[in-house]
Amino acid sequence: MPTLPWIPMEKADPGTKVLVMASRLEVRSLRHVPGFFLASLALLRQARRSEGAHGFTLKAQLLKRTFWTLSAWSDRKALQSYAAAEPHASTMRRKRAVMRDSTFVFWDVQGADLPIDWADARRRIAEHARDA
Repeated sequence: MPTLPWIPMEKADPGTKVLVMASRLEVRSLRHVPGFFLASLALLRQARRSEGAHGFTLKAQLLKRTFWTLSAWSDRKALQSYAAAEPHASTMRRKRAVMRDSTFVFWDVQGADLPIDWADARRRIAEHARDA
């Protein structure tokens, strides 16, 4: 299971509130895994150049067809700007047809709490799925 380590980007002030987003993305078939994984790496490159991005990590469970992302942003506007920019916007439109299930969870932390722990992110995603 490939897991990219936390990639720090723009340093967050320790006392500043930071938006965290965690996602669980599942594709319909194993044949979609390679393309989705390559697209994820392209979106990581985009995130590295995005204003307001504090850090990012990706976990890919290839045989389970499941991808997990965890990122930190200065605010919701920075995250929305990233999602609306290319290549993210067109990639998500193209990949929507191969998606089986997606879960997104958002919460705030202090900059001093970065990087976020995978166990915390997965717990929050599981709680969100249970409540949905």
